[in-house]
Amino acid sequence: MNLWNQNSNKKVFLLFAIMSGALLIVGFFQSWNLMLAILNLCLISAVMSLGVNLQWGYAGLFNAGIMGFAALGGLAAMLVTKAPVIGAWYAGGFGILLGMFILVVSAILAYFVWVRLEGRGKKRYWYVIFIVVIGYIISRFVLGPAIISIESFEPSSSGYLGGAGLPVLLSWFVGGLLAALVAFFIGRITLGLRSDYLAIATLGISEIVIFIFKNEDWLTRGVKNVTGIPRPVPYEIELQSSIWFQNLSEYIGIGVIQASSLFVKLCYTSLFLSVLLILLWLCEKALNSPWGRMMRAIRDNETAASAMGKNVTSRHLQIFVIGSAIVGIAGAMLVTLDGQFNPTIYHPLRFTFLIWVMVIVGGSGNNFGAILGGFIVWFFWIEAEIIGNALVQILTLPLSDSSSLKEHFLNTAPQLRLLIMGLVLLLFLRFAPRGLIPEKTLSKLSKSPN
Repeated sequence: MNLWNQNSNKKVFLLFAIMSGALLIVGFFQSWNLMLAILNLCLISAVMSLGVNLQWGYAGLFNAGIMGFAALGGLAAMLVTKAPVIGAWYAGGFGILLGMFILVVSAILAYFVWVRLEGRGKKRYWYVIFIVVIGYIISRFVLGPAIISIESFEPSSSGYLGGAGLPVLLSWFVGGLLAALVAFFIGRITLGLRSDYLAIATLGISEIVIFIFKNEDWLTRGVKNVTGIPRPVPYEIELQSSIWFQNLSEYIGIGVIQASSLFVKLCYTSLFLSVLLILLWLCEKALNSPWGRMMRAIRDNETAASAMGKNVTSRHLQIFVIGSAIVGIAGAMLVTLDGQFNPTIYHPLRFTFLIWVMVIVGGSGNNFGAILGGFIVWFFWIEAEIIGNALVQILTLPLSDSSSLKEHFLNTAPQLRLLIMGLVLLLFLRFAPRGLIPEKTLSKLSKSPN
């Protein structure tokens, strides 16, 4: 049997040990600050990869809208933690609430009309369209002046409503809940589609979400960004002014500024690692349960599962909502780490393509593989620039330092990141087509003591 197809605990331990060694090398030869920064982003990427692995590895759902759910989690982190802008609320907050109320009432009324007029043919569609259009027109008359008033209130520093001023860790839960809620409505519409249509639909919806975030300044400040999002850990300046921390850094033998930066990153690491381990435990329990085996049976043969009385669409909706909620949690964690909500950073390369690469490289259908893939891909994504510079230095050794060709190659070395990532993906697909930690078969799962 091929080495890469042997799914043993020893192999899992060895692969994670190698990954830990790579991070330690960064710490020793570059800096510990950089190592912890990479580690924290690896943990967040692993959480996202875990959520996508639920959807694809368990149920075979191709979600191309990961970016949108991550952005929804980030929005929740901002709305929950930032303090409300009182002046903006006085300027147009009531109009926003009234306009949203009109939209919600219109949607509920349209739904009830749709249900009550079942079997009425085209008349049913016309009634629903009429209700939705009238509700939208009335809401715009209310929302328009309110939005203008809010965005005109101190636009350089606020120009939006702010948030609720609640604890930071609560925002992670709310981020998952918001992503799950949106995923429920998206799933009700799209999960009846074929896999290729599902991918196109989810990608389009995620682009719509990002478009709204970039243009609705009253909600997100748009491209002006929301900064100063509260932290769940101490600030460096507070630690540097504390006597106990000054004594601690002196005892350890490093400067208080460097020590404060390391301490903050370690605090983030402990929080992110705790979330990842809790989610991993829950996902493993789900995988080894009858529900998990049923999901994989549906994935492998929907027709047979449906013939046995399983509601395939309902089960797909369950896993779609759960996976999206996990991605939303990761999105909220990322915004908390960055300390700002910036809608312009959400693009498919970072928040969709790379996450899919993580799942493929690690091994879809295996939770440990998804986590390992998150670590490996993000590590290479960060270190690819350094690797590219080293390769260019070696290749241009025969050229003189004054050579314009050598200068050109050195200047374009950072652009080798995409090439290196492509090579990494090709190598893994060639030598480990099922991923580094492949999925366990159902027979092995049934024999597992867990």
